[in-house]
Amino acid sequence: MESTTYALPATPKQIAYARALALRNQTLLPCEVQQDRRSLSAWIDAQAKLKPGTQDSRPTSKQVAFAERLARIKRRAVPDECFRDKELMSKWIDGNK
Repeated sequence: MESTTYALPATPKQIAYARALALRNQTLLPCEVQQDRRSLSAWIDAQAKLKPGTQDSRPTSKQVAFAERLARIKRRAVPDECFRDKELMSKWIDGNK
């Protein structure tokens, strides 16, 4: 007799948790991972190990507000790339105080 294994579908709780992790880590939840329990579980394990916000390097709203205030005072524009990276925004602020 031939032994055939069937992949069990992912549970609704697994999918909900995976979606929450995807939002937290700002990543996409691949469709093929959602098809079976084992692959989704492996994806969840990998995503749960990541620190939240590690991929989020955008400046805080306070940094942006302060930089825009400095820019108005100095009559300069804040470079666009500073709005995408918190380290660049910090350096721009330090250089324009």
